[in-house]
Amino acid sequence: MSATLLEVNQLTLRVAARTLVRDLDFRIRAGELWCLLGPNGSGKTTLLHALVGLRDTQGGAVYLAGKKPGEWPAAEVARLRGFLPQTFHDAFSASALDCVMLGRHPHLSRWQWEGEGDREIALASLALVDLDGFGQRDVLTLSGGERQRVALASLFAQDAPLLLLDEPVSHLDLHHQVLMLEHFSLLARERARGILFSVHDLNLAARFASHALLLTPQGTVRQGPIAEVMVEDGLSDAFGHRVARVEAAGRTLFVPE
Repeated sequence: MSATLLEVNQLTLRVAARTLVRDLDFRIRAGELWCLLGPNGSGKTTLLHALVGLRDTQGGAVYLAGKKPGEWPAAEVARLRGFLPQTFHDAFSASALDCVMLGRHPHLSRWQWEGEGDREIALASLALVDLDGFGQRDVLTLSGGERQRVALASLFAQDAPLLLLDEPVSHLDLHHQVLMLEHFSLLARERARGILFSVHDLNLAARFASHALLLTPQGTVRQGPIAEVMVEDGLSDAFGHRVARVEAAGRTLFVPE
């Protein structure tokens, strides 16, 4: 059986009087690509923040590679887990390469500078996100989609076995959405990474993910292999709109009725 990278036991999350997630149990194992689905306000970002310790929970526990995150040294946590937030802001001018090199810091000792090997990893990560040749571009001059790809390149350079990503393809065009999700799939299959990403596009989720978490307005969570979670009735109930499953061009598609 593949190693468990993240384990959640009886997790409960509330905002004011509303329960977003109730008694959630699930595991992410090496080689699994999980999508996080649900309507706006269902708690996708809140859950991701709780999983990385940015938000308190109202019950339950989160384990990173068998230990509570607080039991790991901070640098070890950064080597084990990468996180991409939904929004980020560039307050200062910096080159795209320097931003990507930040992903290498968990692998350096306290007084160690980045070496040529780190630079090569950063440049290769830029190439992975289709930004080859952008290393010296100022991030303040980049488009929103290009800046998001720089952030993804930094996450790839971090090279953590567990990746948690909040809407990582939301600002990307169709080509780059598919390119990034193909790379997520490759990381899971061939490099035994465990990945959880939130996404609004049901068809991208169905095409690439191996497993799904589906948050509902009632605070319950449907979870499991993608084919078991992404079913018409469950999606329709969660999103409050009838969703139909159709087969076209050899793929399963979900469309609103």
